[in-house]
Amino acid sequence: MSKIYILHENPEWVTPLHAAFEKRGIQAEEWLLNEGSVAFDTPPPAGVFYNRMSASSHTRGHRFAPELTHAVLNWLTLHGRRVINGPRALYLEVSKVAQYAALEKAGIRTPRTKVAVGRDAVIEAARSFAPAPFILKPNRGGKGLGVRLFSSAEEADAYLASDEAAGEAPIDGLWLIQAYIRSPEPFITRCEFVDGRFHYAVRVETGGSFELCPADVCAIDEKPNSSAPAVNFTITEDVDSALTASYEHFLRANEIEIAGIEFIRDANGQVFTYDVNTNTNYNADAERKANLAETGMEAIARFLHSELNALPEASQEIIAAE
Repeated sequence: MSKIYILHENPEWVTPLHAAFEKRGIQAEEWLLNEGSVAFDTPPPAGVFYNRMSASSHTRGHRFAPELTHAVLNWLTLHGRRVINGPRALYLEVSKVAQYAALEKAGIRTPRTKVAVGRDAVIEAARSFAPAPFILKPNRGGKGLGVRLFSSAEEADAYLASDEAAGEAPIDGLWLIQAYIRSPEPFITRCEFVDGRFHYAVRVETGGSFELCPADVCAIDEKPNSSAPAVNFTITEDVDSALTASYEHFLRANEIEIAGIEFIRDANGQVFTYDVNTNTNYNADAERKANLAETGMEAIARFLHSELNALPEASQEIIAAE
């Protein structure tokens, strides 16, 4: 019997989605892909498959979860299964370089960026940004982990020589050296999309932090005695419709149906898009305060259920016969 399958590596992030499913009387099966095997010589079951693999999986000890998911997604697409956020989405999820190339191709401005492997190459690239401040961040990141702001190449060099840098080194070896976009106010905006369509935007007041995961569970990781200011999330309507339309075009071109896209405005009002999250989470407090007719997870549950109902009977008969 056809059903909805959730492909992921972090059960905590799936809990709110199950609550949205239960609200609609829907059941879904989880495929935990932190490890396992793929029966490539047999067909997969019938249903709709929603990929929620995260670029930050390695920070939870699941180093090869994206690679396993890549194999699973290829297996599903080989057999013509309905996949939400398929191989192309996963490719962009785990590579910011790939994201920027795809965004620029779609005519969407990204921050000036250089890519380097090795300490000497990173410092050489960093010197080309002087005297302006710049950001150093891993190509495969997640939650803003490992993102640091520097005012000079010498400062970055000292960091790269430290034990702390060794613990934050990019899992794929690629460092991104990126222009720091100075915003007149300390906030970024994240646009959420479901079924490739704009759902809502959230204003994220950064407080100087780069760790901006909106999920409630991310707050658990905060140090109890930390002096860092809290990150605040507020649903906002202050988003240009032309910008969200360009994002929708970008998502269609890259076969992404569910995502969060983050941007920042500089002092001149120019918009720079710097991150695409195909494993998107939502901040429940912000959604409650906005009194939304439909939360992000509820929109996903509705979309997945409609896709399941849309599976043609003829296709289901072919699947059953395999």
